[in-house]
Amino acid sequence: MCGIAGIIGNFDQLSGEALIKKMLRVIEHRGPDSNGFWVRDGFAFGMQRLSIIDLTGGDQPIWDKSGVGIVFNGEIYNFRHLRASLEQEGIVFHTHSDTEVILRLYLRKGIEAIQELEGMFAICLYDPRIEKVYLVRDRLGVKPLYYYHHTDNFVFGSEIKSIHEALAQIPEIDDQSIWHYLTLRYVPAPETIWRNINKLEPGHYLVYDLKDKNFIIQKYWSVDFCSERLQRTRNYEAEFENLFLEAVEKRLLASDVPVGILLSGGLDSSCVAAAAVELGHKNFHTFSIGFEDGGEFSELNYAKKVAEHIGSTHHEIIISQEQFVDFIEEFVWYSDEPIADLASIPLYYVSKLASEHVKVVLSGEGADEILAGYNLDQLAQKLHYLEVMSYLPSSVLKFLPFESMKTLAVSGYQNFLKSQATHITDIFSEEEKKELCTHTARKSTKAYLRELYNSNVSPEPIDQLQSAYCHGWLVEDLLMKADKMSMATSLELRVPFLDHKLVEWAARLPLEWKVGSFYKGFTTKRILRSFAEKRIPQEIIKRPKQGFPVPAYKWVKEDLFEFAKETLEGSSLKPYIKTEELLRLLHNLKRGQINADHKVWNLIILAKWMQRWKR
Repeated sequence: MCGIAGIIGNFDQLSGEALIKKMLRVIEHRGPDSNGFWVRDGFAFGMQRLSIIDLTGGDQPIWDKSGVGIVFNGEIYNFRHLRASLEQEGIVFHTHSDTEVILRLYLRKGIEAIQELEGMFAICLYDPRIEKVYLVRDRLGVKPLYYYHHTDNFVFGSEIKSIHEALAQIPEIDDQSIWHYLTLRYVPAPETIWRNINKLEPGHYLVYDLKDKNFIIQKYWSVDFCSERLQRTRNYEAEFENLFLEAVEKRLLASDVPVGILLSGGLDSSCVAAAAVELGHKNFHTFSIGFEDGGEFSELNYAKKVAEHIGSTHHEIIISQEQFVDFIEEFVWYSDEPIADLASIPLYYVSKLASEHVKVVLSGEGADEILAGYNLDQLAQKLHYLEVMSYLPSSVLKFLPFESMKTLAVSGYQNFLKSQATHITDIFSEEEKKELCTHTARKSTKAYLRELYNSNVSPEPIDQLQSAYCHGWLVEDLLMKADKMSMATSLELRVPFLDHKLVEWAARLPLEWKVGSFYKGFTTKRILRSFAEKRIPQEIIKRPKQGFPVPAYKWVKEDLFEFAKETLEGSSLKPYIKTEELLRLLHNLKRGQINADHKVWNLIILAKWMQRWKR
């Protein structure tokens, strides 16, 4: 695990070396074990290394005698298999690292070699034979990769702050990105909060031509959620078990250092832990976090039950309100962009705890998105009745005394969710943003969300919703915070549920095995609950989904109200947010208006981000 960086432009070797050193220094937290770089006139690239595989021989860049070089952030879980195949063809390796496997595979098969990689990765391949530079991001977007392009300057890196180091001036903030953030809690790809800095999207690679000073972007992988009809003769439980256990095992074995598990006490991370034990991995460490407030905001008792059940060496940390608030300024630095997911801060603290014992952890991210978690059982039940009602003439539906019937009449069953652009978060509506902001948007957030829905071809609304979640919320919120907070503590985080073979299988899984059915009863993640029945305590399987409980929404109404008032009344938001609207929100918060706490926290994170970054 590492951080990578690079720059293309009009500079000599000496200037390039100074620039790449600055770019690497600011992301040293991603890889404090070693660094390496290479420079020529007009091009430089390098990396910071967190040594996980081939501890002594895996430093980068790695080169071939032809002059082709690579820097790489991530892990290739099938690298041993790929290496063995290449060795049978007579290829000689000089290290034991997965990085060299990517390089040799590229030399053998060209850029199409990335189709054979299983893992999480952000890759830069430099090929002087054809004067091209390739940037590649993994299929699901577990590892971030950013780039800046303006005139002849092209800069890339694992973090935006690294790109900033190579620029004479930090770019302007993009008003459109703020508009989207206010609704979504994150900035959606391919844009970032900064103009001219973009995200390379998951499942894509970029080809920069050093001669023409231009680039193209190609998609090499995508997944369409299109649930198949139930086949009575298929054993879906056995298929899932095989794929999931294989995904966990690959992430446990691809390491020359100890691996632990972030254990929340919820279904997803508990299944990962149980799978590790079943695969024969003993005496491993699990890590959990709670709050001093306790009560509904602590999952430590559940985590302890699972840890005792599987026999792990368990560690826990309890943080205070003061620790939570004190870290916000560091949080907005590490995250690069504003992300108003308050679970990010406890994730940092538990990652810091884990990094004292291991270098790698597994976690349960992605299960809700690919297997239909959250409250999709309730949605499935509602959709069942809507599908039945959809056979009535629209002229009848329009006059029924329910808003959903009117929507059904206009949009039809297949477009029911798409027409509303349903999303997991909806902090500020389009109308509220028009009142709140000093600027107007080029594009509404609803239009962006509809594009996510339209990219899916399935007629099933839940398939469409899962696709939207996986292309938006999963990448830009869950995986982004997971990468930034774990890497802030020099810890590698791996996500078995996002093994691309498992994701492709889950995308076609019949809805009955995701959300249940009218006849069997509706439930979330039915296939995972079936897996869990023989492996973890019933108390964990049956407990309701609550996400990671953070008491910040409670705090901001009480102890932290003055902190909220002081933050929002500061000058950092005034160019973008109307002062009178901030005062109105604070008044609504004091009165206990529904969702005022969510809106205020969203703006607190944005304000703190502005203070830290707007220089």
